[in-house]
Amino acid sequence: MDVADYTRFDALGLADLVRRREVSSEEVLACAVAAIRALNPTLNAVIGEVPGSSAQLADIPRDAPFYAVPFLIKDLVLHAQGVPCDMGSRLVQGAYTPPADSDLMARFRRSGVITLGRTNTPEFGFNASTEPVLYGPTRNPWNIALSAGGSSGGSAAAVAAGLVPIAHANDGGGSIRIPASACGLVGLKPTRGRIPTGPDYADPLHGLGIEGLVSRTVRDTAAMLDAIEGPGLGDRYAIARPPMPYREFIAMPPPKLRIAFSSQVDSRSAPPHEDCVRALEKVAACCEQLGHHIEPAYPAYDANAFHHANMTFWAAFCGAAVAGLSQALGRKASPESLEASVWAHYQHALKLTALDLEQADALMNQICRGVAPFFEQHDVLLTPTMGAPPLPLGALNANDSRFDAQGWYDHLFKHLPYTALYNMTGQPAISLPLGESREGLPIGIQAVARYGDEATLLRLAAQLEAAMPWSGRTPAVHASRT
Repeated sequence: MDVADYTRFDALGLADLVRRREVSSEEVLACAVAAIRALNPTLNAVIGEVPGSSAQLADIPRDAPFYAVPFLIKDLVLHAQGVPCDMGSRLVQGAYTPPADSDLMARFRRSGVITLGRTNTPEFGFNASTEPVLYGPTRNPWNIALSAGGSSGGSAAAVAAGLVPIAHANDGGGSIRIPASACGLVGLKPTRGRIPTGPDYADPLHGLGIEGLVSRTVRDTAAMLDAIEGPGLGDRYAIARPPMPYREFIAMPPPKLRIAFSSQVDSRSAPPHEDCVRALEKVAACCEQLGHHIEPAYPAYDANAFHHANMTFWAAFCGAAVAGLSQALGRKASPESLEASVWAHYQHALKLTALDLEQADALMNQICRGVAPFFEQHDVLLTPTMGAPPLPLGALNANDSRFDAQGWYDHLFKHLPYTALYNMTGQPAISLPLGESREGLPIGIQAVARYGDEATLLRLAAQLEAAMPWSGRTPAVHASRT
């Protein structure tokens, strides 16, 4: 197997080749390492390799679904034993190496993947573009002058460029779905409570932060969700488990669905780009041709209440992270060790009170109660994932000292009109690479379902993957051409 052959297979395909002994695990891993070393100097997606990759195979059963599949972990929230975790921050750089795997990392290992490295992320994930001062910008493989999105931009760029077929990601306001859209990938944000975040976190970002992955195929996403879903020991909540594996669900076409679609944005957001609107309309028309009931509609909610609560949660979580890490690591938090936006939100967090958090929690409840009835009348909502095609690098500069906390929040969420609401409601949402801009750049379409209903999302996603296939599209920077 050479690198070009390696890129032709998704994660399940590679595992099947190894199990049938058509290729060796060593060949597969060698291709991944070669691809990373050839393209990472251009993309800056991988910030550190994990040594001893072949040794990881010793403890994995050969029938594991992703046996010997090369994998990367985002350098945030997830903890892998003995692997440094810098969180994209100079405050943390080189000072923290987890002594044990987090629950999710243990499940990734049992799925059969081989972790080759960790991927770039903005500082504490507080940006929709991956451009930390610590490691520099990750570049989009479709056009290296553009952002790969964030905060899982390193993982998305690596998967889109064929370095690995699947990678860890997480999402507090769109951080799986936005880079999936920017890089032309499948990006599922599962339901709150579906994936464990323990033992180090209970409800990251006050319940807005969700763990997951980016991939190139719906079947890889479904199979990995099967491998990692379910409550962890000591978790606060346990939501209903699926009645059958998600990989079995996607083999069945969905029933006739009631699908709403909308490109509506709130008053804080920029109007959507015409290419995104056109892509959404094309997907809605395809859904109608597939036999689904389609109508323009969007849930009603108080946008001002949403943004007030959302900013409070983000600032409080950011501030607690800075204060806790500063104390634990014995390092002083300052404008020299933190980017301007994080420093501003840390200062804002110091002024927040317990009453502010209680009010934000009450507003979150109001938003959830207001949105949920919409999904009693509709099975799925379709929107663009982003309001525009991939942004230029520098458009979201988290180290711009001109912004105070509110200014940075407003600047950031001006470009995030569609994703963050469903972090607050906890509903599952997926971005699919179903559109293209006039310049040939990927445009993701987001599908949202009611709480706990990943099965409907994945069944519809598999149907759309067959009807509007994206597998033949590859970016300009791709391992098949190394």
